[in-house]
Amino acid sequence: MVDQTTDVVVHVNSSGGDIFRPGSSVTPEPRRPTHLPVPAPEKKLTLFALRLAVLEKIASRLGSLGFVWATVVLLGGFAASLETSDFWFVTVILVVEGARIFSRSHELEMQHQSKYTISGINTFRLLVRQVITIFDQAAQIAGNNDRSSVHETKREQRTSRQIDRTRTWKCSDVPMLPYTGWVFVSRNVSRVCYWLQIASAFASIVISMIKLIRQDYGGNELKSRSTNLHSSLTLFYSLALAEALLFLVEKAYWEWMISVYKILDKVNQECGLERSGTDSVRRFFYNAYSRCLNGSIFEGLKMDMVVFAMELLVSNSPDEQLIGAEILYRFSTNENYSVDTLQKIGTNLEIIERLVEMLNWRSKDQEIMRMSSADILSRLASKKQNSLRVAGIPGAIESISSILDSTRDSGQATDEIGENSINQTDRWMFNNLGLLILKRLARDHDNCVKIGKTKGLLSKIIDFTYAEKRLLKDPNLASVESNKILAVKRSLKLLRKLVKTTGATGRNLRRDISGIVFTVSNIRETLRHGKKQPGLQKLCAEILTFLALDEGATEKIGGTGGVLNGLLCIFLNDDIPDNQTSGVRNSVGETIAMLAQGSQSNCQRMLRSDVLHGLVEALNNPMIRLNAARILRNLCAYTDPNQVKQQLKEVKSAGATVLKAINSEQSKPQEVMVGLAPHIFRLMSPDESREMFEEAGVSKEELADALVNILKRYEQPVPKVPRIRRFAIELTIQMMRTNPKTVKTFQNLGMKNELETVVETSAEVENFDIFSGTVGLARHGLTINELSEEAMRLLG
Repeated sequence: MVDQTTDVVVHVNSSGGDIFRPGSSVTPEPRRPTHLPVPAPEKKLTLFALRLAVLEKIASRLGSLGFVWATVVLLGGFAASLETSDFWFVTVILVVEGARIFSRSHELEMQHQSKYTISGINTFRLLVRQVITIFDQAAQIAGNNDRSSVHETKREQRTSRQIDRTRTWKCSDVPMLPYTGWVFVSRNVSRVCYWLQIASAFASIVISMIKLIRQDYGGNELKSRSTNLHSSLTLFYSLALAEALLFLVEKAYWEWMISVYKILDKVNQECGLERSGTDSVRRFFYNAYSRCLNGSIFEGLKMDMVVFAMELLVSNSPDEQLIGAEILYRFSTNENYSVDTLQKIGTNLEIIERLVEMLNWRSKDQEIMRMSSADILSRLASKKQNSLRVAGIPGAIESISSILDSTRDSGQATDEIGENSINQTDRWMFNNLGLLILKRLARDHDNCVKIGKTKGLLSKIIDFTYAEKRLLKDPNLASVESNKILAVKRSLKLLRKLVKTTGATGRNLRRDISGIVFTVSNIRETLRHGKKQPGLQKLCAEILTFLALDEGATEKIGGTGGVLNGLLCIFLNDDIPDNQTSGVRNSVGETIAMLAQGSQSNCQRMLRSDVLHGLVEALNNPMIRLNAARILRNLCAYTDPNQVKQQLKEVKSAGATVLKAINSEQSKPQEVMVGLAPHIFRLMSPDESREMFEEAGVSKEELADALVNILKRYEQPVPKVPRIRRFAIELTIQMMRTNPKTVKTFQNLGMKNELETVVETSAEVENFDIFSGTVGLARHGLTINELSEEAMRLLG
């Protein structure tokens, strides 16, 4: 029942749209595929019930009219005039009709209860028990640990099920009379009622036909004396004959549709309920038919399977709850009916509460209902409005947490696995459903708060992010292992949503998540061994990127052995296919840039890895050059000033590449290259600077003109490139300090006027280096106005 469909992913794009520029913190809701409306299959049953009810009501009205006519007119007015044979024929017909009307009123209820209870529930429960037995046998083969406790638990469960079965009667087994054994149990009474109706109808037809054909109502003398009696008897026998014929037509139509046309089987197949038999469909039909009989004939047309299932789900009967859960699950997973089904469930708070309540049911007999409710909730939460209703139920997050059962104990070391040998596949299906529900709930900011405050839930989520080496390296996994990898994927996606949360909530969540000792080490294992799982590596990198928004977490990540080296190896690995480069390598590049942001210790760790040459070469790779430039800029900016020239001298070889990009690129590539350029200038002597310009084929005047044009083009700060004006001014200041002759060049190009425009149009967004949604982080030491004033001072 686990939904294996592709999960909705909100990617951190290659240009760093989520971190390096401000943006909306609202997660877009995934679009649902639109389907043409498909007629509901149960409409065939409601129409069938309507037609039967029409025949039944006509027959009943005729029977009632005949009964009144016989009792009031014949027996009341002509009782003394009736011949003995006519008197007993009328009496027999009245008794037979009375018995048939009585049996007809109760036969439907008896048949309804007996068939529903006997076949449907027992069939479905048998299927459930067979599935559970298979899981138990597989678990016993897998391992024999704690056999005694396992068998004791099973005995307790069997005992509890036996107690449940013996505390109440089944409708089909109720003895109607004492000391009669199986003869008068309700299912046998139902069959008797059915054949009694048929027999009484034939009896009425035979008697009526005989009297209508003979017309011997007491002889000719009586007929001549009382013509009114003759007419009254003729009308009575005609009414009795018509009613009996209509009843038989109704029964023939019933048997044709049920036994020959097999309408219940066809509707059951269209509803996708083959596994549980036709009993849920049969019960729906009986209810629709009863409504048509007891009220307006059109009353049954108002019924539909979804509303019917919801009524069963909130009942107190376990059997009805089981049927209701199965119907809702099948309809919510059918692409033709899922939208309508989930819409009806989502607007009924009582149903949502019952579904959430079912997550806490622990009985083994209720396992299928529990799984069905989890699957329905996972689909319901895919729509944001519904997710708010689910999370708004008191204790909902705790109930969802209750179906998560990690195989690892957070209190032990990362290499100690606490495997539970009972129902492995079943347990991982529950885990994946629980993670999917939480992931979809986490689209809302308030729900993230609730998830973070639920006791022990973050630790459970972190436990699921651990993937063993063999799972990451083996692409051909068995069902249990594939479910484990799916759990890793969903837990990482959920974790990413939580760490992306903005504001004070985001800070608290990132602090709590980074404070769990297994968070970074679990991610490290995936980065290290997940070469065949680039999607998981990308998720891990994005999580680290957002965790690094907090300074304390940055140091924890960098200080965890092997994390920085693993990230750098992935980023500089040219063997990764191009179709994955824009994903995993750029995400890893953003992570490395974030870890170097403002952290002198992380910069030193990276420099000890001897990666400068690879980073400089990466500037020539259009797929990863933006993040390579960001990493180099942060290394230059935050390395120990006393060692920067000695440790970063290799960066000077990137000068020509940077100058070419500034002169030829636009937008984001130009922004990051302009940001790197002043740091390269600081590392160079005047002679090295002159050689750099010659190698690039760009003159200082052309570079100055490019900077002036940048300020002209961006008269206002632009969210897509929020730092480009700041970087342009920084490079202008560095050029004038390095070579005072360029002051005149900038004066001639009108740089002072552009700087004055910057001062008039400056915004707070230009004073930050990274962003969490629309909140600026990592404020620069100087505001853009202070930089502009410094540049104007140098211009004289």
